[in-house]
Amino acid sequence: MNASPSARLGRQFALFWTASAISMLGNGVMLVAAPLLAASMTSSPLLVSGTTFALTLPWLLFSLPSGALVDRLDRRRVMVVVDWIRAAAIGGVGVAVALHWDSLMLLYAVMFLIGVGETLFRAANLSMLPSVVGSDLLERANSRLTAARTVLHDMIAGPLGGFLFAVAAAVPLLVNAGSFAVGAVLLGLLSGTFRPDGRPGPDPAARPSFRYEVAAGLRWLLAHRLLRTLAILIGLLNVTLSAALSILVLLATKRLGLGSIGYGLLFTALAVGGLVGALFGERLVQRFTASVTLRAGLIVETLFHLAMALSTGPIPVGVALAVFGVHDALWMIVTTSLRQRLTPPEMLGRVNSAYLFLAAGGNAVGALLGGAIASRFGLTAPFWIAFVVAAIVTAATWRVFDRQKIAAATRAEQVAMPA
Repeated sequence: MNASPSARLGRQFALFWTASAISMLGNGVMLVAAPLLAASMTSSPLLVSGTTFALTLPWLLFSLPSGALVDRLDRRRVMVVVDWIRAAAIGGVGVAVALHWDSLMLLYAVMFLIGVGETLFRAANLSMLPSVVGSDLLERANSRLTAARTVLHDMIAGPLGGFLFAVAAAVPLLVNAGSFAVGAVLLGLLSGTFRPDGRPGPDPAARPSFRYEVAAGLRWLLAHRLLRTLAILIGLLNVTLSAALSILVLLATKRLGLGSIGYGLLFTALAVGGLVGALFGERLVQRFTASVTLRAGLIVETLFHLAMALSTGPIPVGVALAVFGVHDALWMIVTTSLRQRLTPPEMLGRVNSAYLFLAAGGNAVGALLGGAIASRFGLTAPFWIAFVVAAIVTAATWRVFDRQKIAAATRAEQVAMPA
């Protein structure tokens, strides 16, 4: 579904985008500051990594129930409440650090709380967007959001977080708290109601059980051939991608001979590619269709791992990462827009959360496998395995992404299933 180039996203989206962008910047700063703070309290790599574990664990524990909760409530209010709670929590840690009352257990607890909030916020954010811009502008809106994430979260937040931490350990935490508070205020300025059906919720006595609603969302996703394929595909590819990227630092230093600056530049190449994909994503998808974009993405993913396994110099690896960044941005724009367009509004929270649950599960499993495989079979082994898996997945799913099938699924009336 193509939008007119002159069509405007409007004031509502401007508020939504600004709130999301500020939260992305604050989150990126926190992702750098939290491990640095932990490292200032302990020299144990395991205890330092505990901050990341505490932040990501909620995706495996709470993403599915978070989606069901988002489908019961006004999605804007969910985001506002979550942002205020996160602002208070991370602000409290900042004050504790400033007063030298900080501890690892406090940091872990707050990171876990922030992660729980993110499962709710992300589900509400993804599910609310179609009500903000309309179905025909989803690719454009998702392109803008992806560009904001690439620039603010991936490019700027890392150096900014490190600089602010060098000024004072509490500063990046207080900045992150401020970003959540500003986001909450901006989201509060959005007009209208954002319940799934736009009306007050049904009588609680007549509402299905919470467990039933969680299961219904998962069943709906698994019953939809296109979205089911995308969910399982991304789960499988994330296992091998995370396994490969988890040892990228070792590949860069031991095989490519890069130092810390060179290793950082590899991520810059990835981010630059992502920005290019985000800026031109809508036009590329409209010109080549979702079908071509998805199929080309599978080919790029496969060849990326082959290039990483074969390359012995930093320039080919940097180019491969930049191309992969373009693919990653385009894939996110297309798959997110398809999910938002094809899912019944009253089930968007659950379907988005089920999708993210599969993706997060793949990331968690892959991160554990990468080091083990590289230790046993060598540094390039995870990339060779990823290449084989990506090639198999590409061959197995190629027909599902046929242009006529995607067009038919987009035009078809949404399947009515119990929520």
